[in-house]
Amino acid sequence: MATRIGVVGAAGRMGRMLLATIAATPGCVIAGGTERPGNPALGEDLGKLAGIEPVGLVLTADPDALFAASDAVLDFTAPSASATHASLAAKHGHAHIIGTTGLEAPERATIEAAAKRAPIVLAPNMSLGVNLLLLMVEQMAKALDTDWDIEIVEMHHRHKVDAPSGTALGLGRAAAKGRGVSLDSVAQRSRDGITGERRKGDIGFATLRGGDVVGEHRVTFAAEGERIEIGHIATSRAIFARGAVKAAIWAQGKPPGLYAMKDVLGL
Repeated sequence: MATRIGVVGAAGRMGRMLLATIAATPGCVIAGGTERPGNPALGEDLGKLAGIEPVGLVLTADPDALFAASDAVLDFTAPSASATHASLAAKHGHAHIIGTTGLEAPERATIEAAAKRAPIVLAPNMSLGVNLLLLMVEQMAKALDTDWDIEIVEMHHRHKVDAPSGTALGLGRAAAKGRGVSLDSVAQRSRDGITGERRKGDIGFATLRGGDVVGEHRVTFAAEGERIEIGHIATSRAIFARGAVKAAIWAQGKPPGLYAMKDVLGL
């Protein structure tokens, strides 16, 4: 049986990419797609939205029906929407793959509660390269003491609404984990004016926005007399779509729980 995969936010740029990727993946079929009420694309064939042949399914505003009809639903929407969708995943016991960033504590709590009744994969970035980078950052932070300052710089397109990016915060959490501390206790997310000397052990963030940049992340470990820099550059959203579909396939048959991309990729 083919894996039936649905998409919420299917009329957006990422949603259309997800639809096309599902259709191009052997063993997978598009189960449906939704958008918010009032979206001008409602009623359009999902294949047309994806730039492929018609698939005989139209864009609707009924996520409950989508979760009922899907083995897994891909979600790159907004924090509040993803939390609502997680509750629908729990209701139907079907997999939910969340690539939404900017989640706050209440949304995370809702998703964690839903994961007790459905397999949920939550990842700030679904590319193989970024997940390898996360592992390397954790290992490097563990090996280098606080004489090494850690700074994370990210750049995205002008339309991105949250900052720092979910991937940048994920890199910060990886570095903090390597050092055995909580990111909240050491994060320095902005600097402006007379800030004083850099506090030892802090993990700094800088955010750039402009143009059509898909995603760039760089982590710098800086000490007296030397510096280590590692990073990742995404040139196409297709890498995130492929990772999301891979996660949807992987989640089939998995027990309820909150999973990460490192589980999907076996890292």
